[in-house]
Amino acid sequence: MILFMDEVISKWGFGSGISLFIAAGVSKSIFVQAFNWLPGPEGIAGVTYSAGAVPALFQSLAAGDPTTAGLMAAPLIFTVIVFAVAVYAQSMKVEIPLSFGMVRGHGVRWPLSFFYTSNIPVILVSALIANFQLLGNFLNNKGISLLGTFNTLGQPTGGFVYWVQPINIVGTVLQQGTIFVGATPYLQALFYILFLMIGAMIFSMFWVQTAGMDARSQAKNMMNSGLQIPGFRRDERVLERLLDRYIWPLTIMGGLAVGFLAGFADITGVLSSGTGILLAVMIIYRLYEEISKQHMMDMNPMMRKFMGG
Repeated sequence: MILFMDEVISKWGFGSGISLFIAAGVSKSIFVQAFNWLPGPEGIAGVTYSAGAVPALFQSLAAGDPTTAGLMAAPLIFTVIVFAVAVYAQSMKVEIPLSFGMVRGHGVRWPLSFFYTSNIPVILVSALIANFQLLGNFLNNKGISLLGTFNTLGQPTGGFVYWVQPINIVGTVLQQGTIFVGATPYLQALFYILFLMIGAMIFSMFWVQTAGMDARSQAKNMMNSGLQIPGFRRDERVLERLLDRYIWPLTIMGGLAVGFLAGFADITGVLSSGTGILLAVMIIYRLYEEISKQHMMDMNPMMRKFMGG
């Protein structure tokens, strides 16, 4: 059914159906965690609040429970911050001016996004961490604690897998009522972010080479489209040298940035997960770009200005 609906959307709609399903799933998760009014677990003061952050925030304020109010307000605030930063970073681009060799006076701007490899690297890092935990739990059940130790619930309690799992450092500080909660939570959060950043950078470089996004492949695509650099002779090597100046820095910086943003979202306890929020933001932003490109000319002038035309 999903593949059929994806084909229908690809033919008659905008974007990819599978991507829209992913964005809808993440949006549903955020909406439920924010506005679920059904009773949740018992609060710190012994009062049962709603499971959603927004109703629980007002209920805790009315009950005079500032600790729970802070625990409910922090995910909402940091979710908005991560959304805003992700949208702003997604809109950052390096535009390379090109011209059509056969048509004088006409040119285009070839955009290179700051998140050049999108959020594919952080998805691969998250999958790698999940595989480490799965393998570590399996080995631990066999009496081999090579990757770490686990409790009866299957949660890491020590070893490598313990240090690469996210920890809600903001929730820990609010629950303890002080920033002096020991060095272990801060070191675990720092190690997790560094692991995501370095892993995302490595996977970003790997993805550029294997997905045809390197300078040589992009230069071939431009030459096949009849594009060239204004003022330079039509030569693929010239285009490749120019693109090399931008693609590798964007690959490295974009991988580090998307890894940091996903890790920051996880350690601050945002609604849903950091990877899910980044994925939803990038899918929705690309959908917005496709709609604006395909229907820019026949839009109302006010709507065209709103869409960035």
